[in-house]
Formats: sequence, C-alpha cells, structure tokens
Amino acid sequence: MPQKYIVSLPCTSSKKARFASIVVLLSLSCFSGCGGGSNDTSAPSVTPTPPIVSPPTINPPSKDEICNSQTTEVNWQALMNKDCDDLADYSLFIDPSNPTASPRTPGYLYQLSTELFSNYASKYRFLFIPQGLSFNYQANERMTPPVGSVLVKTFALPYDTSLSGSENEILIETRLLIHRETGWTALTYQWKNQQATLLVAGANIKHEMNNQGEAIQFEYHIPSKAECKICHQLVSQQTSQIMPIGLKAHALNRSITLTNGQTINQLQLLENKGWLQQLQLADAPQSFALNDNTQDLTARAKGYIDINCAHCHNPQGFASISGLRLGFDVDHTTFEYGICKQPPGWDGGPNGLAYDIVPGNGDRSIIHERQILSSAKDRMPPIGREVVHQEGVALIKQWIDSLPPSLGNCQ
Repeated sequence: MPQKYIVSLPCTSSKKARFASIVVLLSLSCFSGCGGGSNDTSAPSVTPTPPIVSPPTINPPSKDEICNSQTTEVNWQALMNKDCDDLADYSLFIDPSNPTASPRTPGYLYQLSTELFSNYASKYRFLFIPQGLSFNYQANERMTPPVGSVLVKTFALPYDTSLSGSENEILIETRLLIHRETGWTALTYQWKNQQATLLVAGANIKHEMNNQGEAIQFEYHIPSKAECKICHQLVSQQTSQIMPIGLKAHALNRSITLTNGQTINQLQLLENKGWLQQLQLADAPQSFALNDNTQDLTARAKGYIDINCAHCHNPQGFASISGLRLGFDVDHTTFEYGICKQPPGWDGGPNGLAYDIVPGNGDRSIIHERQILSSAKDRMPPIGREVVHQEGVALIKQWIDSLPPSLGNCQ
C-alpha cells in the first residue's frame, strides 16, 4: 500500500507552486508503487543482456604449412602465394632432384628454334598451365600465359660443349616465372648437392669447360632478383613489370618429335592441348637454329638477334633510350634496326666504331663487335654472358657481310 505524503503550502502560493507540488506527489507515489517503498521485498523484473561472443580467430596457413605440404600433384597453392625456400616444395617434377625431365601433369617441355646464349649452358624449359585456361596467339608480340601459369627454365653447364647428356653437365640454377594475381614473379633457385634453394642476392659459380679444343675457365653469374628485371622488364604507361621473353611465335614455330615418334608443329600442339587460342599457323613467322645451314641466313640471324637482344632493344625495354629496335618483325634494312645508326650512349669501344650495322662490313659493325668484347661496360648482352659465343659471332658477321652496302650511307 503506497504511503501518503502531505505537502502543506501557504494559501497564498501561486499557481506555479501548486503545480510543482502535484508533480512531487505523483513522482513519490510512482516511486513507491514501483518497489521503492520500505515494505516491498520483491526483485525487479530485468531482461538479461546476451553476452557478446567474438567469432573464432582463423589464422591463414603459414608459409611452412603451404610449402611443406606433401603432395603428389603440383602445389598450386604454394606457387600462387608463397616464395618457397626449396624448389621441391612446388612439386613440379616427379623426381625433385631432376628438373630436366618428367614434369608433373600438366607440365610440358617446350623447345625454341633459337636460344638466348648463356655461356653454352643447356636449358630445359617447361610450361605449366592449369586445366581450362589458355592464352591468345600473337604473331609478332610476346604471348602471355594466363594467371596461374608457371614457366620453368633449368640451366646446366657442360664440361665439353661438343657432348650432351646429364653425365656431361652439372646443374647450376632453375628459374621460375610465376603468373600470380599481382603479376609475374621471378624466383631463382641454386643447385647444390641435388637440392635447389631460393637465391635472392645472386651468386658466382666457377666452372671449366672444353670448347672446340680450348679450355675455358670463368665464373658463371646467377642473376639477383633485381637483375632479372633488366632482361624481363617491360615498361607500359610508366609502370614497370616483369614479362616472359621466349614465348614468341617465330621461336615456337618449329617441328618437334613426340615420344611416340610422331612429328608435329609445336604451335599446333599447343592449340591441340587447348592452351593456345586463335592460332593462324599458315601466316606464323619462323626463325631457325643458327647452325641450320639449310635455312635462310637472314631468318637465322634475325631470330638469334631477337632472342638475345630484343628483350631490351624495344620501345618498352631496358634499352629503349638507344633507339635501336631489334625485334624479329622489324625491317632489318632500316635505320631503326641499326643500319648506319650511331648509338647515343657508347664510346665506340677500343676500335672506335661508329655505327650499329655497316652493311657489307661486319668487322666495322658495333652489333658484331660487342658480341666479342667482354668488359662489363662493353659486352652485349650486359648480363648472362661471361664467355664469347663463337658460333653466334660467326653467324652475325656472315649475315652483316652479306648485306648490300647500298642499304645505307655510313660516312
């Protein structure tokens, strides 16, 4: 029973005071009725507030968990997300100690008609493209495999350049170009004791080989991660990115022999695999091995120059400022290909040469001269070559000598 409170006010109080007294009485009455009185012992009715429960923390897999996962298939998750310390972590080959054969599905050993010279090293190239993905054919541009693709290239130095086979060579390095969501990533692995470990800073490997009866001693240079950009750099809209070099139609347009003895064009094979779209094989350009004397001299020379020089000497390459354009599709009779063209950034070397190509005179041509020179400021290419490629030198001299002097006026 609520208690009664009597408030006495003077008779002379104003209307405002009377109103205030009524408010006080109503408030006290309400307070007493809600359990505030001394005779009320019941607990108030309160709706409990549910506790705040945080969602469980889910930690992404660590590098070790992804790289060290045991699998009999290609470790795509590691390839796309982590720079693993050991090449074997990617599970690219059935025998992880032999990166020259037996790739895991869908790996494919591809071959080029002419190759970038690397101190007479043998090279083993493999392409991995996930199921259902493909890339478009380009006649004159680099072809770019889709995100998820991996290019693998292993270098093995011979003990004698006239012999072939694993018993005559030593594994040096394996390079990966991985097409991740963020772009192409270049990784280099150095071989020691049948194991390849990630290398960032580069390394020099002493080696001795016999080349045509001459004993050659040199230090093979494995490029650093930064040096990889010199050859693989492509500048587009003021943005520098890494891109593959060798996937060009003219270099892939060649016959290969399958394990069953069948002969097929390699571009056609890539289309048959579902990897290459919009192929126009009838009009595809073609280069040839430098020592294939049955083929056109110009096609052989331009193919060699393209694979050894054009990755830098193009409008978006590392040597774009030189103005020298050495792509396979560039007209070799023009100034931009070097005919009677003076280089803007070279002093002419020890012989004081003035022009990139002097038609009819290989000995006076800078392109030929820089194949022979070996000092860091003079040699071409600037990295990846410590010894002279005698066969390549002979090919380029023969080709320049064959050009008619009337192509230009080198005076």
